[in-house]
Amino acid sequence: MADEPALVWAKERRSPRRQAPSVEQIVRTAIAIADAEGLPAVSMRRVATDLGSGTASLYRYVASRDELVDLMIDEVTGAEDTGGAGLTGDWRADLAAVARQARATLLRHPWLSGALPGRPALGTNSLRRHEAALAAAAELADDITFAASAVDAVLAYVFGRVTQELAELQAQRRSGLTKEQWQASVGPYIRDVIESGKYPQFARRVIEGEERSAEEAFEFGLNCVLDGIAARVPR
Repeated sequence: MADEPALVWAKERRSPRRQAPSVEQIVRTAIAIADAEGLPAVSMRRVATDLGSGTASLYRYVASRDELVDLMIDEVTGAEDTGGAGLTGDWRADLAAVARQARATLLRHPWLSGALPGRPALGTNSLRRHEAALAAAAELADDITFAASAVDAVLAYVFGRVTQELAELQAQRRSGLTKEQWQASVGPYIRDVIESGKYPQFARRVIEGEERSAEEAFEFGLNCVLDGIAARVPR
């Protein structure tokens, strides 16, 4: 007998028994738990409890927690996915749209940024979104390696920027202070630092610099990345 395919995407799905939860219900329940409490809170037992089902019955349709996480990733990746339908042929506009869509997904599901690295994007939704990103970058050059590297650079920026955004939000929740309240609490120390004269550029940043929103900061960095890609297009 042939070995069962290891990848969840290569397996045939069993139809649920009468009154048993479907794979879609299992995955969506797990996503709801992760969104509310973080990915560590997701277990087969917890999902079964929330569904009012026996844990053993879940294993008939989802073989393991790792398999469940793969399905969760693909489910949220497909939410509000244009699948390339919105491509304009303008590589810069299209890659920017890819970046904004990725950022929106990561911010909507904070657990996702920690689950994605190291996992191949082989689910139907993940492949469709990646195909659209590659198609956008392919407008730059016929070299698919260059196009793939451009997509990787854009997504690496998105992951880094969103990680910072999420860390700031988590810090606010831990401290119980808003950004403005935190700034007021450290104000006296910052004044001492500035008056010391040891950090002139930091002082300029505080006194002269303009405050950017998260969206403005994201767009600035994204344009820097796109400018860099444009400068390296093969001639």
